[in-house]
Amino acid sequence: MNTHWSAAPGLLQLGSWEHVLVSMQWIFMIYFVAINLAYLILNYISAYQIVRYMREYRANYLPPGLREYQPPVSIVLPAHNEEKSVVASVHSLLKTNYPEFEVVVVNDGSSDHTRNALIEAFGLVKVPEAYRARLHTEEVIGVYASARYPHVRMVDKVNGGKADAINAGINCVRYPLFCVVDADCILQPESLSRVVRPFLEDRRVAATGGVVRVLNGCKVADGMLSRVGLPDRWLPSFQVIEYLRAFLFGRMGWSPMNALLIISGAFGVFYKERVIAIGGYRDDTVGEDMDLVVRLHRNLREEKRDYRIVFVPDPVCWTEVPTDVASLGNQRVRWQRGLAESLWSNIGLMFNRRGGVVGWVAFPFMLLFEFLGPIIEVVGYVSMIVLALAGLVPLKVFLVFLAAAIGMGVLLSVNAMLLEELSFGLYARPAQQLRLFAVAVLENFGYRQMNSCWRFYGTLLWLFGLRKHHRWGHIRRDGSWHHGQVENETMPIDQVAEGSKQA
Repeated sequence: MNTHWSAAPGLLQLGSWEHVLVSMQWIFMIYFVAINLAYLILNYISAYQIVRYMREYRANYLPPGLREYQPPVSIVLPAHNEEKSVVASVHSLLKTNYPEFEVVVVNDGSSDHTRNALIEAFGLVKVPEAYRARLHTEEVIGVYASARYPHVRMVDKVNGGKADAINAGINCVRYPLFCVVDADCILQPESLSRVVRPFLEDRRVAATGGVVRVLNGCKVADGMLSRVGLPDRWLPSFQVIEYLRAFLFGRMGWSPMNALLIISGAFGVFYKERVIAIGGYRDDTVGEDMDLVVRLHRNLREEKRDYRIVFVPDPVCWTEVPTDVASLGNQRVRWQRGLAESLWSNIGLMFNRRGGVVGWVAFPFMLLFEFLGPIIEVVGYVSMIVLALAGLVPLKVFLVFLAAAIGMGVLLSVNAMLLEELSFGLYARPAQQLRLFAVAVLENFGYRQMNSCWRFYGTLLWLFGLRKHHRWGHIRRDGSWHHGQVENETMPIDQVAEGSKQA
């Protein structure tokens, strides 16, 4: 039967299942318009904010004479089976251009040589330090300190998961602000100063987060990022655009409304006492970073406090992303489960009379578009294909709709790439820009849909409780950033910094 889908008499003759499919397509189209309109509005807010930010802060962040007024910061580095990267990460942190800080590495029961690698690299010895268990964690075996590196300490504990490891680090830190950095990440020398600056400018700030960028394809020398490059594989290249879109548009758009619901677990700064007041990180969720921020919002609003949670687009933390499909799929499934757990365990924030923009706009946005989005997108694509094959949707209508969906994705991706080049300019070579443009277009032909399927699967796993909670999520690393890539695909980091100031 070849019935036109928009003709009323034809619709009356359809079977019940056909009625359902056609109705679903109308729902899918309305949802498609709504989600893309919302993302476009968020993009324009982000673009305005980034241009304004670059205009105000393109010079040095603080005159040299005022650096001594920066508050001391404790850097917490949770690590589990990170023997290949943890030493380089600590060396990177020690070269941070910041007046007073400490690095507290938490070895969370690693089964490899993470503990021994740290002891050998930094000359750590066990010390009789008092451990105040203000947050409950698994047993702490010992605390180690270094005579050669007085800023470095290590907490050795029984395995309890990333959240548990961070809580143990919070119990040991000495300073009122703490910064959480993943053990496979590299910070630029000025990143800590820049992410802490909002605390100096506004006493209401409770937490800040910075940008996370893709390290694959870059070159690291002696724990420092020496050259910025692009991955030579398609899978991590797609993630470069994905990270640009998520951080420069997604999080930058919510920050001016004080509605930022997530600070990346790879790079964020918090007031210690405020985090302890809400019980620290939850160890029964895979999305402990988002859950903490949502609970901060909820708690501070219940207490009627005037506060700010801020995203800063300039501080950069570089992290290695998955290079194989299996690792990437597992990561995205975990992220989606973490999103679901964070939203539903804090559902009381939505439409709360004290919720403000975060409760009345940001939370429903995340629930409707980020949580339900993969379900509606996958079901919509499948039902549209079924209708087209059954002859219930004209082929032209199907192709026009598909082109509109892909075209909107291309627009958002290219916008993210252009904004990065106009503001920070980390990928300044013409060959890099051409490659980024190609990646921004091609990611919408298969990669985006594959991501939606993984997130759909993650949602189903959460709904039906089909997979137990894993305490750590690891990816397979190729270590390409240790050696860098082809010279004509890279740019010296000092030139990048200079270019961003002149943007």
